[in-house]
Amino acid sequence: MFTLWRVYLFLVALSATKMIPLQQNFLGGGMSNYQSAPWIWGWANFDGEHFLSIARYGYKPLQFFYFPVYPLVVRKISYFLGSGVDGFLFSGILSSNLAFFLGLIGFWKLIEIDYGKNITRLSVLLLLIFPTSFYFGSFYSEALFLCLSVWAFYFARKKKWFVAVVLASIASATRVIGIILLPALAWEMLSQNKSTGKIINCKLLFLLIIPVGLLIYMRYLYFRTGDYLEFLHSVEIFGSQRSSSFIVLPQVFYRYFFKILPSLNHSISPVIFTTYLELFSAIFFLTLCVLGWWKIRRSYWLFMASGYLLPTLSGSFSSMPRYVSVLFPGFILLAQYNCRIPLLMQKLLIILLLVGLAITSGLFIRGYWIA
Repeated sequence: MFTLWRVYLFLVALSATKMIPLQQNFLGGGMSNYQSAPWIWGWANFDGEHFLSIARYGYKPLQFFYFPVYPLVVRKISYFLGSGVDGFLFSGILSSNLAFFLGLIGFWKLIEIDYGKNITRLSVLLLLIFPTSFYFGSFYSEALFLCLSVWAFYFARKKKWFVAVVLASIASATRVIGIILLPALAWEMLSQNKSTGKIINCKLLFLLIIPVGLLIYMRYLYFRTGDYLEFLHSVEIFGSQRSSSFIVLPQVFYRYFFKILPSLNHSISPVIFTTYLELFSAIFFLTLCVLGWWKIRRSYWLFMASGYLLPTLSGSFSSMPRYVSVLFPGFILLAQYNCRIPLLMQKLLIILLLVGLAITSGLFIRGYWIA
């Protein structure tokens, strides 16, 4: 399935270069590099430029929102693939695809603990064909974060807690939402302890390791900028729709329905598509969070619900289609419900998701902002 997914995205990228006009801003590696091989450099568009720059040169001002583990991994791999811009590009693409493949293996093994092969296979398939799954193969940190998260849960389920919390700690320095692994794994540990009759034991101390990755990065930020929370306070650089002060979820929905949607310029079709994709992703995963309370393991639900709510606190659903792609419990839940509908509707859903993936990845490759 991973190989077919990779081939599908490659064919989409080739087709996009012939069918979709180029939008010339935020191209990976700059215009000259992009034009030399758009089906490769296109995977480093937008945030990929920042990750490549951090990996190659270190942090510059206004880049502290991008957490350090992924650029560090890319830099280590570049020792073998070359220190030029091409070497860093291939190092990033290789890092993401390898991490995603390992993450899929972990996801498969994690699902198998509780479900049969039908749910397992379908969950993995739905993750692969989700419309923003192309980010897992791009110069982005989503693949590495997904890999660390699913394996942290897997080792937690197998009661290998030291390994689980070390992976979770690395995840907390990979993406800002990595910190949500702390309450999720804490709930998992307490649930396991409750089943043995010993709710409180010394293993709870392992959980203190989880925030260490984030704390180390915050300490680094203090030395560089004088602000432990620079990654949070600089969030407004991504647009006026974001706020460095917290905004609750109902307010965000209100802004979309009564301010953003009515003021859309419907002559700019990519903007319309992206805005509705953001809103749809927000509504869809909110629905999964509500339904998941009764249908999936509580620690999984806590990870999904927290991972959904945390990005919305900035007051926007901007990038929500990408943020929710790492919330793997949602795909387990979606697979459960999908198995209950007629076969024809299942096939139609798969076709719809594949079409959505083709549209989003094609637009992204050609320089249009998706998430």
